[in-house]
Amino acid sequence: MKAAAIYARVSSEQQKEENTIASQTAALVEFAREQGYSVSDEWVIEDEGFSGASLLRPGLERLRDLAAEGHIEAVLIHSPDRLSRKYAYQVLLTEEFARHGVETIFLKAPHSGTPEDQLMLQFQGMIAEYERAQILERSRRGKRHRAKAGEVSVLCGAPYGYRYIRKTSDAPARYEIDAAEAEVVRLVYDKYTVKGLSIAAIARLLREMDLPTRRRVTRWERSVVWAILRNPAYKGTACFNKTQVGPRQKVTRPFRLTGRTVHGEKSCGHERPRDEWIEIPVPAIVSEETFALAAERLADNKRFAPRRTIEPSIVQGLVSCRKCGYALSRTSTRTSARKIHYYRCLGSDAWRHLGGAVCDSRPIRQDLLDQIVWQEVIRLIEDPALIQAELDRRLDAARAAEPTKRRQEALERELTRIGKSMERLLTAYQEDLVSLDELRRRMPELRAREQSMHIELQAIVDQAADRMSLLRLAETLTAFLQRLRASAESLDIPERQKIVRLLVKEVLVDNDAIMIRHSIPSHPRISPTRTEPPSDSKSRVADQSYLLRSGSDDAILRRHHRAMPSPCLRPKPQSTLPPGPITPPT
Repeated sequence: MKAAAIYARVSSEQQKEENTIASQTAALVEFAREQGYSVSDEWVIEDEGFSGASLLRPGLERLRDLAAEGHIEAVLIHSPDRLSRKYAYQVLLTEEFARHGVETIFLKAPHSGTPEDQLMLQFQGMIAEYERAQILERSRRGKRHRAKAGEVSVLCGAPYGYRYIRKTSDAPARYEIDAAEAEVVRLVYDKYTVKGLSIAAIARLLREMDLPTRRRVTRWERSVVWAILRNPAYKGTACFNKTQVGPRQKVTRPFRLTGRTVHGEKSCGHERPRDEWIEIPVPAIVSEETFALAAERLADNKRFAPRRTIEPSIVQGLVSCRKCGYALSRTSTRTSARKIHYYRCLGSDAWRHLGGAVCDSRPIRQDLLDQIVWQEVIRLIEDPALIQAELDRRLDAARAAEPTKRRQEALERELTRIGKSMERLLTAYQEDLVSLDELRRRMPELRAREQSMHIELQAIVDQAADRMSLLRLAETLTAFLQRLRASAESLDIPERQKIVRLLVKEVLVDNDAIMIRHSIPSHPRISPTRTEPPSDSKSRVADQSYLLRSGSDDAILRRHHRAMPSPCLRPKPQSTLPPGPITPPT
């Protein structure tokens, strides 16, 4: 008996409540028994409440792992739209399963591999994709219509201070004030607008009062208090259509560490213009005057808060703590003479973590760290031996790749021959010189060979384009570096930031060490009087240091930075230059 897995999926909460996924599974189990497939209980995989328009589903990930590991020979699915609502995803998954020797069988679709059945399967996939788009559009228009009619059922539950009452045959859905939670909301507005407490102080007060949140925990976060002060539902007008999904504007460190590309993807929520909001009347907890005072103070805090750091810095978003792994955020403090900006480890903030601070790192001066990294980047760019060695290596590789031209010509001749063979085979079939079975047997092999040759030919073309870019790079890079040396000191912060992000991957800081990880391999400079430490050792800011931190145990770090020469940093090599050309920043 063939080992098989069963996959079922429903996307909505209503389908989960109606238990339609159980009916899918039961039909597939019966089909497997009739067709002689062996399906163990642990290989009956279900995705409940996951959209078919996404591939990020836990059950589907497990199914793909089973296929890749060779545990199954077939996967049984109720219909193509249960696998995915997008035809392109259906093709991607079925081809992936086929590469691992796994047959994809749909209960409500043709089972044979004839061209007619394949065409019917493609039609089903396209119809499912069209049906999903139609469902989304109908749902959007329906919700918008109900919102304009004043129905709260289109909102995602009730905020803190309210209870959501489901609709009945006699009355529509509505919000009902929760007396205990409403008192907490009024307390928050009173402390913020009348007493003048900050959001952080209000959060600490609520924790000290041991008041439970909506999730029945006693830890109030600042973001929760901030959301309460911004929600217009508390003045009696809940709003629909406030946000929309769009491209992510800022790529944070967690996204960078995952290695995913999020630029251009619709992966972040953005607030819509105020005139696009649809107001729905609900019972008010605070007066409109109180809500307006809170909104005015929030706007003033956004404009005048001392922590506001709209001005960019050179290594913004690149600095992390080497001790705990958390990113460093920017903060500031004011002395009697001036305002000083720092990078502060997020792990050292006790209020961010339930058990208190997880790191004892002290803040680092922003201006001095920016200066150190910028000087190191300039040293890397100005190293002629480094740049020339990399260019020579690539040019040698380009010259050594000359035989690829002969391979390209051979592939083009072979593709022409295969195309003519396919034409002759079709002509022979049309003239009844070969049978349909013979055509089905020979045509897939020719198409597979044609596809593999197209892939190889495209790879050769891409390599040729890279070589041409490299030759152009060799001519323009010298002039670019000369211009950069001449204008390095006159560049403003955004221009320096572009150059740093082009070359630096990450900056790791420790108590008395800085490590710059970049994409250009740097050779340590050898001192004439002593031997350099190994390249993978900790790059210590030794006798050439700056006063980066306060309260350091190292007496050398307490010297004034203006009395010291420039720092000697030795970034740890991480990787070679990327295969593409280095694009000079504009």
